[in-house]
Parts: sequence; C-alpha cells; structure tokens
Amino acid sequence: MIVTVTLNPALRVQYEAQRVNWGAPNRVTRVRYRAGGRGLAIARMLRTFGDDVVAAGLAGGAAGELIKTDLARSGVENRFTAIGGESRRTLEVADSDRQHTTILNEPAPYITTEELGRFAADYRRLMKEATTVVLSGSLPAGLPPEIYGSLATYAAEAGVPTIIDAGGPDLWYGASRRPALVIPGPDGPADAEKCGFDAAALVANGVGAVAVLSDSDVRVVTAGQQWRGSLDGHPRLPVSRDALVAGLIPVVAAGWSWPDTLRHAIALGVAADSAGEVDMDAYEMLLAEVTVLPSEIIG
Repeated sequence: MIVTVTLNPALRVQYEAQRVNWGAPNRVTRVRYRAGGRGLAIARMLRTFGDDVVAAGLAGGAAGELIKTDLARSGVENRFTAIGGESRRTLEVADSDRQHTTILNEPAPYITTEELGRFAADYRRLMKEATTVVLSGSLPAGLPPEIYGSLATYAAEAGVPTIIDAGGPDLWYGASRRPALVIPGPDGPADAEKCGFDAAALVANGVGAVAVLSDSDVRVVTAGQQWRGSLDGHPRLPVSRDALVAGLIPVVAAGWSWPDTLRHAIALGVAADSAGEVDMDAYEMLLAEVTVLPSEIIG
C-alpha cells in the first residue's frame, strides 16, 4: 500500500464565467469542487493505474469534508487526521472570453501541538501497513520544517522507503534522513538550480536518488548512474508536474528500472491535464517517443 501524505491540502473551488468584470456582479456558468494539494493529485494518479493507495494528512471543517468526498469519488481511500481549523480553499476564477484565470489562495490553517501529536500517532500506525510513503507539498502554519525529517525517520523505523517531493528547508531536513528518492519542489528557479547542483552531494550523503524536473527533461542522479529522460521533438515538456511525480514512484514502490520509470513518468506527465485526468491513448503513444539515456553520453 502506497501512502501519500499531504499536510496542507486545499479545496479547489473553480468558477467559470463567460466574461469576468471586476467590481461588478458576474454570473457564474460552472462551479466545480476538487481536492487539491500535490499529494492528493499524486494519489489520484496512482489510483488511475490501479495502485493500492491511501491519502493521509490533515483536514478540517466543511472544506475538509468536501476534500474527502472528492477523493472518495475518485476511488482514493483517505485517512486524514482531523483538525479544528478549516482546510484552506483555492478559488480559481476563469474568464472564458479572455482565456484568463485568476487564482486566490487562502492561508493555511494553524496546526496545534496536540493536532500534530495525533497525526504522528496516526501516521505511525499507517506505517505498519505501508510499502512506500510519499511526503509531498508545502506545510501549514504551526508545523516546523523538520517535520518531513521526522516522518521519514518513523517510516525508516518501520522499514518503509520514503519519497520526498518538497522544496526549501522542508526538503533539506527530509533529505538528511536518507530517503529512497528526493524530488526538489517547484519553489522558484533559484531553489531548483540549487537542488540540481547539489543532487550528487545528496546522494553521497545517503539519499537513494535525486530526480530534478525541468521544462525540457528529467535528470536522475543515483550512486551508480545518472539518467536523462526527454520527449523527442519537444524542446519544452508540456507536463503536469503532479503526474510526472506520480510517474516516478514505481521505481521505489514496484522496483522498476530507471529507464522504464522515466518513460512512464514523462508520458504520464504529458498525457495528463491540469485536473489530473489522463488520456490513456495519448499515454500509450507517448511511451515510444520518450528518449532515456545515461546523462554522461549526452552532449
């Protein structure tokens, strides 16, 4: 069982209008509610391919209930720890005529020490059933950046390999606990460059592998080999990052080779749309168009 952990989930509220006039009443033509957060998107992708996956994390209030309902509708089991605060919402207002979307992000709820303690207990119980754990996304208010390091330690004590998809201090604390795979998060060009530059150092310090995602390719550094995957004929990859991350998980969860994993991940990333829906015909076609080579022989 793969466990994805999302400590800062969001309820995506999507409004669509023919034309948005700010400062005036607007008629909404379509409303959609969707569970958001990197770990939840990854869980939904894994479920699409038939994986046994459980979404865990922190959720509260009416928004938290709608998040759970949407996941259940997608066939994803969830075991969230309840919090007293309201899970955040992300409001997306789409203007059909102008093809513009405005996004408003609510602040994350504050997590108390008592709530964190209950989550830690729930998480350690989950580790008795898990085969792989994925720690993904940003942290809500009240949680220290060391939390991913602690969760990786609990998983290691239970013999469960950890994948960390995060950025900044959250990434560095987690990486210090020697996870199986680290995927530096999308926290800006400076952080991505730093993560890519330090990939070999992270591996030398005990991380199993580091996958660095960019607009043009995916580069992987391991102790014995470096790989680069790209899509033939596409200088820029039009990818869903969440789908790309979900596609990397089989290398840890199912023991796939890196070449097979990169083909799967890049094809999935391109075949998935922003809502997480996968065009399976496109996925099958794209598999043959992904090139994977040891990075040292690429000019």
